[in-house]
Amino acid sequence: MSLPFYQRHHQHFDRTYRHKELESTLSQYQKEEKSKSAIYTHGSSAYSQAAALAYRQGSASYDQQSMLSSHDLAEAYAHGSSVHSKRASAYSLGSESISTKAEAYRLGSELVNRKAEAYRLGYETYRGLKGSSKMREEQSLKLSPRAKRAKQSLLSEEKENTAVDYVVPVFTGRQTHVSGITDTEEERIKESAAYIARRNLFATGEGISATKKITSSSVEEDKNISRKVTIRETAERTALKKTLRETEEFHRKLNEDSLLHAPDFVIKPRSHTIWEKQNVKLHCTVTGWPEPRLTWYKNNVPINVHTHPGKYVIESRYGMHSLEINKCDFEDTAQYRASAMNVKGELSAYASLVVKRYKGEFDETCFHAGTVTLPISFGVTPHGYASRFEIHFVDKFEVSFGREGETMSLGCTVIIHPDIKRFQPEIQWYRNGGLITPSKWVKTHWSGERATLTLTHANKEDEGLYTLRVVMGDYYEQYSAYVFVRDADADIPGAPASPLDVKCLDANKDYVIISWKQPAVDGGNPILGYFIDKCEVGTTHWSQCNETPVKFARFPVTGLIEGRSYIFRVRAVNNAGISIPSRVSEAVAALDPADRARLRSHPSAPWTGQIIVTEEEPTEGIVPGPPSDLHVTEATKNYVVLSWKPPCERGHEGVMYFVEKCVAGTENWQRVNTEIPVKSPRFALFDLAEGKSYRFRVRCCNSAGIGEPSEATEATVVGDKLDIPSSPSHVIPTRNTDTSVVITWTESKDAKELVGYYTEASKVGSGHWEPCNNNPVKGARFTCQGLTTGDHYTFRVRAVNAAGLSEYSQESEAIEVKAAIATPSPPYDITVLESVRDSMVLGWKQPKNIGGAEITGYYVNYREVIGGAPGEWREANIKAVSERAYRVHDLKENTTYQFQVAAANLAGLGIPSPASQSFKCEEWTIAVPGPPHDVSCSEVRKDSLVLLWKPPIYVGRSPVTGFYIDMKETNATGEHWKSVNEKATASKYLKISGLKEGTSYVFRIRAANKAGVGKPSDSTDPVVAETRPGTKEVVVEVDDNGVISLNFECDQMSSDSKFIWSKNYEPIDDDSRLLIDTKGGKSKAVFKDLSEEDLGVYSCVVTDTDGVSSSYTIDEEEMKRLLALSHEHKFPIIPLKSELAVEILEKGQVRFWMQAEKLSGNSKVNFVFNDKEIVNGEKYKMKIDRNTGLIEMVMDRLEDEDEGTYTFQLLDGKATSQSSLVLIGDVFQKLQTAAEFQRQEWFRKQGPHFVEYLGWEVTPECNVLLKCKVANIKKETHIVWYKDEREIMVDEQHDFKDGVCTLLITEFSKKDAGIYEVILKDDRGKDKSILKLVEAAFADLMTEVCKVIALSATELKIQSTEEGIRLYSFVNYYLEDLRVSWSHNEAKIKYTERVKTGVTGEQIWLQINEPTPNDKGKYIMELFDGKTGHTKVVDLSGQAYDEAFAEFQRLKAAAIAEKNRARVLGGLPDVVTIQEGKALNLTCSVWGNPVPEISWLKNEKLLVGDDHVILKFESGKHACFTITSVSTVDSGRYSLVVKNQYGTERSDFTVSVFIPEGEGSEIPQPEAGKGNKKTKA
Repeated sequence: MSLPFYQRHHQHFDRTYRHKELESTLSQYQKEEKSKSAIYTHGSSAYSQAAALAYRQGSASYDQQSMLSSHDLAEAYAHGSSVHSKRASAYSLGSESISTKAEAYRLGSELVNRKAEAYRLGYETYRGLKGSSKMREEQSLKLSPRAKRAKQSLLSEEKENTAVDYVVPVFTGRQTHVSGITDTEEERIKESAAYIARRNLFATGEGISATKKITSSSVEEDKNISRKVTIRETAERTALKKTLRETEEFHRKLNEDSLLHAPDFVIKPRSHTIWEKQNVKLHCTVTGWPEPRLTWYKNNVPINVHTHPGKYVIESRYGMHSLEINKCDFEDTAQYRASAMNVKGELSAYASLVVKRYKGEFDETCFHAGTVTLPISFGVTPHGYASRFEIHFVDKFEVSFGREGETMSLGCTVIIHPDIKRFQPEIQWYRNGGLITPSKWVKTHWSGERATLTLTHANKEDEGLYTLRVVMGDYYEQYSAYVFVRDADADIPGAPASPLDVKCLDANKDYVIISWKQPAVDGGNPILGYFIDKCEVGTTHWSQCNETPVKFARFPVTGLIEGRSYIFRVRAVNNAGISIPSRVSEAVAALDPADRARLRSHPSAPWTGQIIVTEEEPTEGIVPGPPSDLHVTEATKNYVVLSWKPPCERGHEGVMYFVEKCVAGTENWQRVNTEIPVKSPRFALFDLAEGKSYRFRVRCCNSAGIGEPSEATEATVVGDKLDIPSSPSHVIPTRNTDTSVVITWTESKDAKELVGYYTEASKVGSGHWEPCNNNPVKGARFTCQGLTTGDHYTFRVRAVNAAGLSEYSQESEAIEVKAAIATPSPPYDITVLESVRDSMVLGWKQPKNIGGAEITGYYVNYREVIGGAPGEWREANIKAVSERAYRVHDLKENTTYQFQVAAANLAGLGIPSPASQSFKCEEWTIAVPGPPHDVSCSEVRKDSLVLLWKPPIYVGRSPVTGFYIDMKETNATGEHWKSVNEKATASKYLKISGLKEGTSYVFRIRAANKAGVGKPSDSTDPVVAETRPGTKEVVVEVDDNGVISLNFECDQMSSDSKFIWSKNYEPIDDDSRLLIDTKGGKSKAVFKDLSEEDLGVYSCVVTDTDGVSSSYTIDEEEMKRLLALSHEHKFPIIPLKSELAVEILEKGQVRFWMQAEKLSGNSKVNFVFNDKEIVNGEKYKMKIDRNTGLIEMVMDRLEDEDEGTYTFQLLDGKATSQSSLVLIGDVFQKLQTAAEFQRQEWFRKQGPHFVEYLGWEVTPECNVLLKCKVANIKKETHIVWYKDEREIMVDEQHDFKDGVCTLLITEFSKKDAGIYEVILKDDRGKDKSILKLVEAAFADLMTEVCKVIALSATELKIQSTEEGIRLYSFVNYYLEDLRVSWSHNEAKIKYTERVKTGVTGEQIWLQINEPTPNDKGKYIMELFDGKTGHTKVVDLSGQAYDEAFAEFQRLKAAAIAEKNRARVLGGLPDVVTIQEGKALNLTCSVWGNPVPEISWLKNEKLLVGDDHVILKFESGKHACFTITSVSTVDSGRYSLVVKNQYGTERSDFTVSVFIPEGEGSEIPQPEAGKGNKKTKA
């Protein structure tokens, strides 16, 4: 297509100027050109030779005719031609772009002669890069003589930033593919082709006549072009030399020794197991020289990519080869072979592909390139150059878990090779397959190396499968992982989670439908409905749209203002409260879609989001016609939505609508919107009566009037038209990884408008369910992530649509979380079972770890060992062998060999075993048999196991006659082998009994013939004799039809496990005798006709488990027992669950009953008493429940004449049964008495009564609580307590709420002994209960009280006092009946004045006065409650005694000091107020031993007595303080200080002197004190 002038001149400088539509057009053009290409052939040797020949021809022609070629360039071409011709096919591998150029050249090649043709065929094929760059540069010079911005040159790293007048797009590498039309259009290609043709013609002199009309300006331009072409080709020559040099260096690395090498696989293709519709890629790396040609085969048939276009992609690069199979199906399951060949030979490598078919609807979104990497494909770069880009993801984001409101970031480092700075990838993010565009919720960033996506405020809408796609031109790589978003914590406990995915549908002028998805979590209470809130854009005010909650997940919102934009949110509500709001919807404008073409929209201030709507001026008033196509679009029990089309006749004026309704069957039309007509052709009607039928019609109106009504709708019943979906079913969990499980289910049947499914998981035994996804998933498959490895989980699923959530599906079976299958570990213990001149038979043991899947086969390798030096490994078998024995052919006699074995399963080929020991290939001539092989243990139990083996391959000179079994404990030495069987056994199995539980054993087998006993087999792996938990045995059953079957059940099965039945440990080939039926974890072997032919040992083994197996032996005796039991079942009697029995009912009635296993609808029962049939009547009430098989007969009272025998006879078809009950003598009398007592009890219980009679208990506080339990009480019921017939006054009236009446007796003692009685009474009657607490009963109670007191005692503690050391313990309450005794060092303590015991309050103590070292030792306090002694022990010795004694001495000294220290006993006031001139005389008592010294202070200074102040101290007891005539100078603070050797004390007082001013003068009142302020030191 033609480009605008501005794009023509600038597009080749900056790709970003190109328009997106133009890009898509060019991309389509390129694909069309590629489809036309005839050069695309992969691996074709014919095409390689043709391309090489074309290159040589074109190269020679070009060397002769090109005016710009040089001798150096020719030499370079000649030098590289032999090498490059071999690689021509590789260069042609992705050459779609070269074919496109060839097509372009042909479009403009009318004037191109043969030489130009040779140039095109040869030079372009070999060096398409050069031709493409020339054509591009010629065209760029023609369009723009000078670049307007610096263009980057890729000549070399040194000149990368140098500004030149040309661009040389050089790509170095072994394979360089160029496409020159990515950045060019059709006209530019034609012009470039024409220029090349003209240039070649000018160089040869042909076609001059075609250019005779060239003007002077064009000649000038050609000169300029010639100069620039010369410069450009010089640069190209330099680039070509660099390319040749790098190619030679690469070849030297491949063949450093310059010798020929046969092909060798460095990396072999690996086997794969995938799901249908997935892509898979097989890789291998091959070395050799000349470089091997590799061909891919499927089941030995070569793969042709042309016969299956798009199915297979084969690539080869630097010795790395790959086969990609796209969208695999079940037919792609095969063995694939990669065959590498060169002149030195051919070598093959094999890989198996297993495609698993998924039973259910396939979810393609689960299989992206993130799980199976897409191939390194031939891509077209954004600037038109063809190249191979390798895209790798490093530091990838894994499965992520977040919570609503959190910020989450996903990141991945992207490595692209080759790294070309001009070519930047396009980074795309997808969620569930949809492209993510940046918004306020989602931010993306590309740093040039790392791509990140940030969820700024995660919501459940953000949950899903995230895919990072890196696009380089037409090729991309992608990686995917799931992101889970949990609900935020509810503001109100128990409130539901927030709804999600709020959307606006069907918006009109004043109307919009809001839809949402229900949350997975309801908070523990069913969701009652939802509230819808709206907010006008530009404001922050939210208003609620509905008054009552709606349960349907769609709601019409009316009353919008035309032209304004709104956002909406939804809240869920249940009994606990309202959820947090959902994420707000996208803004929606209230506009009529049908009228947008006629409306002129002028946005107002951007922050409001309003749209001012103006309409065309009406030209003429026309009454509008009736609307058309009126119909009900949605009907629920809450609302009905009408939709219609505007009338055709309405003029240019806008119309509005009135809606009318009537009850179906009447013509009483009522206008619904009486006040305001609606503007939108949609209307929602609320407040309709649920279940009623209505019809509706609509009228149009405008300024000219109201039009005729539309045709009325059909009768519509108000109610939910959309049903809640049925629950899903058949939930099946499958192992995935060690933290995830894949669950599948059968989708809900006939579900309409299904939104998706919620899945939940629960740890087995927890009873707690957690949602696995918070955003409904489509399809019937989901991967539950974040599970705990090793735990067992069950799963359930529920469907959701707008009507609500379905019931939960049934819970799935429990599954253990662990990784799926892996390749098996190496086999081991390789041994030789037979050896002849040119072959050897090997045997080995099964791998210890089979990888979670059944082993499909084994591969054997061997190598020669010459002079102790092993050679190269060779493959012994191409096809896997299933047995653990294999004959290796084509060996050399008398040559030593080593062997290795590798096991394969569905996951692929495992690691080979280490090399075996060296074995010499020679003819065995010994007479005795060789060793048996494949020895294994089965049915391991705590005292027995079954040993199985296979006979030796080499039997010796005579047939094998039997086998001997040896055993020993694992840790025992070789001489401890002992024989299990003295006589040889002819069978190939043996049950070994008498083992010691928990002991580990090993076993070996020896074969015998007439010549003797042969070499023993390899010993088995150690086996511990134990019965593992959960072990089950084969059970024989005979069903109701007499069918005999063996049944085995296994609860440890994996998805690949199978039940394998055998007879006498040999496969069962004859199915005419036995029918195998397996369902889930149960398998049944049914005998068709059990006879003597079926005698034997029947065993069952469950594969892919840890040795789950069991067996059952049927001998003649067992066969007879089973046949007899089968006969009984064929001719059955009615089985009884319970024989005839009798019981007494609540009212004293007598009930006779029996229960049969099952009864049909035609069964009959005869009731017989003393051989006479009795019938249903007034005395006998008979009832038969055939569903449960229960038969009963009830008699109101049992009289004396009812003594006898009762019989129930059952008849059901041919089967009969009966049961009898004899009620005679003491049995009858006892029953009759019990019935009468129960009858009286029933009458008693009609009023208030005791359920539990009065009893007692001792509380932890050592109080006695009398209590009883009552029933059938009411508000008027009274309870009265008595002791010894005297009423006990209770402070509070009992409320009977808990049905328990109590009487608490605190500090219980002997005075509380007596007879207690409690009486219940009201107008219905009374009941009483008596408790006698006297004599023995009282003693028992006192014993219990003392026991509780003793138990409440605290541990003994040590306390030091000034008298000595005290040992003590506290009890809750002390009672004299509790006897206390103390012992010291196991001897009873004799109490003296120095050692005393006693009780103070609740403290029991032992006082040791003036302790001595003899008092050290262990002290025991024994509390005897009358029956049992309770002891408390403390050790008063060592540090405990030292510390206590030191503390005692300290306290004693402190007591003495306190007693004798100096002190002021009293007499000094706190404050003295005295009139000036008066005499002050104060006296106080002083005490101390020795007599203290005294001193007086005034204002903290020593006061010395004189005539004015007289200080006296008399008799060492009295201190006197006298001031003869006080003055104001004497005011101040005085202190008396007394002191002796035990301490000092100080007493302060204040003297205040005042001067009288008259009779009314006031005495100043200092602060009042409460006595002397004394200070002691």
